[in-house]
Amino acid sequence: MHPSIAATLLVALNPLPLLAFPTLSSRGVEKRPSAVSAKLAWDALLGKRGPATASVALDGPPCDMSLAKMPSAPSPLPPPSAGLTLSHVVVGRGTQNYTCASASDAPKAAGALASLYDASCIAASYPSLLAAMPPVALDNSLPKPVSTAKASKNGLTPALAGTHYFTNLTTPFFDMDTALHAYGRGGFAKVAGTPAPEGAPVGPKGRGNGSVPWLKLGSVSADEGWQEVYRVNTAGGQPPSSCEGMPKTFTVEYAAEYWMWKRA
Repeated sequence: MHPSIAATLLVALNPLPLLAFPTLSSRGVEKRPSAVSAKLAWDALLGKRGPATASVALDGPPCDMSLAKMPSAPSPLPPPSAGLTLSHVVVGRGTQNYTCASASDAPKAAGALASLYDASCIAASYPSLLAAMPPVALDNSLPKPVSTAKASKNGLTPALAGTHYFTNLTTPFFDMDTALHAYGRGGFAKVAGTPAPEGAPVGPKGRGNGSVPWLKLGSVSADEGWQEVYRVNTAGGQPPSSCEGMPKTFTVEYAAEYWMWKRA
């Protein structure tokens, strides 16, 4: 597999965050991360530095993705197909997009737009920390893109892995070929879905209409890249039930984990 950008989390400028990150208990079970550690990890992926923030180290050894275990959906989704192996795990942060034809209609989905942040090594080493990151990402404002030049000047490179968007109303597309790496790209179609579990975040700061469903997507591309993508641990993104009082087009902020599977 390609080396993950988020190869190692290093504490910058202040040793205090080291205490906040998950550790293993004497029985080898990962301790529950604090909200502070999840926020530190999210800031690290964004390339932020501060008195109590972490930075992301580049060019580390590839993570052992066999250690990463994808969360189980409340109503199980079909498992990854035989012969596939986990390639990347990313946190998506952006918007679900909707349209309204009239006030009496229900909003209709019109795609999504999100930035993707490489969290592969967090998935392999700190699964409970990863699970805490979509809600934290949702409760913080949409990230502003950081130029490679600016990041390099600050001694940081954010783990921005690519972009997720739709090429039409039914084809989600993932583009993770950038100036820094060539992880892959491709279009997908929905294979199966299940509602987000009870208690999933409803929206930023607890204001919203619920979390979008968990999904399994299958490739519609002819290349040998990713074959299946799962959207899990969703946070926010659901529209109101009615178009009453809504504009013809609007967006709802969301975050989610995307697990990307390729041929072995």
